[in-house]
Amino acid sequence: MANHVLDGVMGLCVADALGVPVEFIDRQTLKQNPVVGMRAYGTYHQPAGTWSDDTSMTLCLVDSLSQGLDYNDMMVKFTKWFNAEDYTPFGNVFDIGNGTREALLRFKDGVTPLECGGTTELDNGNGSLMRIMPILFYLKSIYGKKIAETNECFEIVHNISALTHRHKRSQLACGIYISIAAMLLQSSNLKQAVTQGIYKAMEYYRVHVDFANELVHFNRLGGVDFDKTPSKSIRSSGYVVDTLEAVIWCLLTTKNYRDCVLKAVNLGQDTDTVAAVAGGLAGLHYGYKNIPEEWLSTIVKRDYIEELCNQLNVAMYRNSVEKLLSFIPYFENATKESVVQWIPGENQEEKHIPIAFPQYEPVLREFIAEVYQTNLMSTDYLKIINEKGLQDSNDMNKAIEHANLEVLRAILTGYIRQERFSDGLWAEAVENKVFLKILRRLDQVV
Repeated sequence: MANHVLDGVMGLCVADALGVPVEFIDRQTLKQNPVVGMRAYGTYHQPAGTWSDDTSMTLCLVDSLSQGLDYNDMMVKFTKWFNAEDYTPFGNVFDIGNGTREALLRFKDGVTPLECGGTTELDNGNGSLMRIMPILFYLKSIYGKKIAETNECFEIVHNISALTHRHKRSQLACGIYISIAAMLLQSSNLKQAVTQGIYKAMEYYRVHVDFANELVHFNRLGGVDFDKTPSKSIRSSGYVVDTLEAVIWCLLTTKNYRDCVLKAVNLGQDTDTVAAVAGGLAGLHYGYKNIPEEWLSTIVKRDYIEELCNQLNVAMYRNSVEKLLSFIPYFENATKESVVQWIPGENQEEKHIPIAFPQYEPVLREFIAEVYQTNLMSTDYLKIINEKGLQDSNDMNKAIEHANLEVLRAILTGYIRQERFSDGLWAEAVENKVFLKILRRLDQVV
């Protein structure tokens, strides 16, 4: 079953580990001896496959979001990592940014979570951008495809950044990144998704006075030919704008996960973070299966990371399911006759032959719209249905009682999508209690 949490977080982690051994090494040196795979030791004298604070703080958010949106809990988990109690490869913290350290010390002194991050011009390192990815999955489970169009989504992203980096520039960079990530989940066309993600974010920030003055720092990203920017003009420092530009440039100028993250690492300087931020997006776009297995097999505590990812993935499905459970009383009482009226029409090719179209009542249409906005829709539903030998609606109806999440998503998607032929399938699903059975089974398995 598709697991975008695993795609993004493991994409980030593997790239982070590739960059750790060569952090702070300049670009010219790496041109002479480029990174082509996992290395051991180097800058921090760590074994191959060791990940840094980028992954550690990302895992803190993955773990916290599995229980819901709680900023205080996030800071508590960051503090546990800082004290090397959890979320580390070997029980010690060997890399932490100054801004993050200062924010965690403020939290320890009793400052409220959303006021811990620094707000000066110098507080624009990439420490919040490097760990922002997990909030995408929470937002998708609540807002569906409307992430980049909803004020509250941007506000939540800004709050996640503010835990350690509260300057508007850092928050804006995180907003652009999540907007791009959201579009990558909706489109297989990489350049189109990136362009649309940037556009939607810029559109939001232009009309919000608090952020409008900061847009000048991101002007290059809005250019039509940003991907044609020469490499010498791409900076890979720890400054949040440099990092975001380098990430998007690496993504747009490569065609697979391997090339994207290696290009990011070999830009030099802040190699682990630039690669990690790029790897998160590349992982979302190309998928977990396209991360080289020889790299995955080297990752320290791989099982632990994947377990946390799976935990969040299930929790996010639960969010979506809970949004739909409120329709159970409706489907308990709805009948075929109560949910649809047939409106006479004309066959455009044979106008003398009358036909009719279903017109569904508002609550059913609201339910269908809600399903589309969840992460329950399956892109592989036809393949799954065929593999399970579900040849018709009777087979699917019988399979619901014992179906797992993957099969339930496929059946639900099949019923939702097939009504495009306007043959009254939704009404039949209501009459046969299909939607009701699916909701009750989803409540059991998630």
